Amino acid sequence: MTLKNNVILTHDDINNKIRRIAYQIYESNIDENEIIIAGIASNGIVFAKKLKDMIETISKIKPILCEVHIDKKHPRNEIKTSIPASNYINKSLVLVDDVLNSGSTLIYGVKHFLEVPLKQFKTAVLVNRNHKKYPVKADFKGISLSTSLHEQVNVILEGRRFGAYLD
Repeated sequence: MTLKNNVILTHDDINNKIRRIAYQIYESNIDENEIIIAGIASNGIVFAKKLKDMIETISKIKPILCEVHIDKKHPRNEIKTSIPASNYINKSLVLVDDVLNSGSTLIYGVKHFLEVPLKQFKTAVLVNRNHKKYPVKADFKGISLSTSLHEQVNVILEGRRFGAYLD
């Protein structure tokens, strides 16, 4: 994708958002030894890895990465995680995605993790759009954005230059 006039977040903006969100996660889990950072595949897990790395840099908390597989076209299908549920019982967990659009992916992810007793449950997104169909909110967000329903937000988190674009 080429750089266009519809840049929402630049590479530096995204790195600053990652740092800020990592500090917010740390502050809300300051007494924890370890937390679960659960990233929704595919871009959510990339964002989660970057948050994990930053949390390791700024704190002594051990973040454990968990990849969450949700069929975004059929979110009621079985949700799979890269670690067993027994690994996050009574732990603090942050569910991470790159963009919060309608809220359906995040709400089904929330439902999955609520089947296990957690100490604390939060959500984090890089871009929070204001078109939710479901009553779900991001506890930690990089940017809130009002867009039309026909516009798409594309986030690139891999490679040498990150960016968020409005198409």
